[in-house]
Amino acid sequence: MRKVIWVLFGFVVWACQDTDLGGNPQAIIDKAIEVSGGAYYDSLRVSFRFRDILYASERGARGKVLSRSFVKDSAEVLDVLEGGSFTRRINGSVVAVPDTMAVKYANSVNSVHYFARLPYGLNDPAVMKKYLGEVLIDGKLYHKVEVTFREEGGGDDFDDVYVYWFDRKSNKPDYLAYEFHVNGGGLRFRKALNERYIGGIRFVDYLNYKPTSDEVSVYELDSLFMKGELELLSRIEIRDIQVNPGSYN
Repeated sequence: MRKVIWVLFGFVVWACQDTDLGGNPQAIIDKAIEVSGGAYYDSLRVSFRFRDILYASERGARGKVLSRSFVKDSAEVLDVLEGGSFTRRINGSVVAVPDTMAVKYANSVNSVHYFARLPYGLNDPAVMKKYLGEVLIDGKLYHKVEVTFREEGGGDDFDDVYVYWFDRKSNKPDYLAYEFHVNGGGLRFRKALNERYIGGIRFVDYLNYKPTSDEVSVYELDSLFMKGELELLSRIEIRDIQVNPGSYN
């Protein structure tokens, strides 16, 4: 009888813990960040290459410092986004950039770093989270969480909508989808693969899909993926990853 009681007690405790985590999107995201790198995101300098461009991120005096560097027409270009301000240097000298182009460049820098650092950015002040329930993908249970943004602090694409699927056991985001509005808008669904930990931080590549019809919702993309009704667009890979101590301070 005592054994039965302990088994029942253990089941109740497990169920309560699972329910508490499952119903609370903030708890899910906090756990995802913890298992993906936690404090390492803020204390280490990260660099990687994406499409032959070198990206780097670290913590500076005014918060996150995001950069990219590349060579164009034999000139060395360095773009830096810090404290909401964008600066471009060519061969070491600051150059003037029209406001419209500065916004475009800044958004491009931020977007690449955002995806490379996931799930870290999901606790930014402008982020709003909503729990959408549990779903089954390829035999695994996932917490489905919607992420939207406040207009203040949410950037020019604050009206984009994201959905993340967090493995209920590992707490890692294995899938994500988003609805965007720039350049004509559209929907994308990404599957994480090639997971590796470098310097304590989780990095992944992605298979990038889109729906074959425009008459679908971002919330349906997991179902369409399971039915094989998404078109594979590309494989998104980051390479030459380096994680080191350091900052601009």
